[in-house]
Amino acid sequence: MNDLRIRRATDADPPTLVRLRDDAARWMSARGITGQWQPGELVEDHFRQVMEHGEVWLAEAGGRVVGAWELWWKDVAAWGAQPPVAGYVHRLMVDRSTAAPGTGLRLLRAAERRVAETGRTCVRLDCLAGNAQLNAYYRDAGYRVVGRKEGKPQPGGTPKSFTLLEKVLR
Repeated sequence: MNDLRIRRATDADPPTLVRLRDDAARWMSARGITGQWQPGELVEDHFRQVMEHGEVWLAEAGGRVVGAWELWWKDVAAWGAQPPVAGYVHRLMVDRSTAAPGTGLRLLRAAERRVAETGRTCVRLDCLAGNAQLNAYYRDAGYRVVGRKEGKPQPGGTPKSFTLLEKVLR
């Protein structure tokens, strides 16, 4: 896993990102984690739009994409209007068939470093309130619960409730 390479997404990457997200959704469903993501919810245009207004990052190991995440500079839908002090991590995804254990945490740390490089002082994210395993994962990664967002609109779906978490960067 020492060869993990982080790079910014290019115009050629949206099909890979859709596959990665759909595979992650199937992995969750197979383990009884429902309501989080469903295959087919996001299409290539979603990732292209994020690339225009934020950042999408991929991780590669052994010549294969093993994970990705989105980094936004504002998230009014979940957090409301905020001063520009945070970066917002979305869609942290790991290819469970090829990624080494601990890859997700390494990607999260890379996102935190990127936010720090911009001079912003905290990282924020949200996750489905009913996903106890994912909420615990982020708390174990140093994030603290700072609120809850009820009825957040979802791509192609019914609004859901989310836990709001943040980590102050030192």
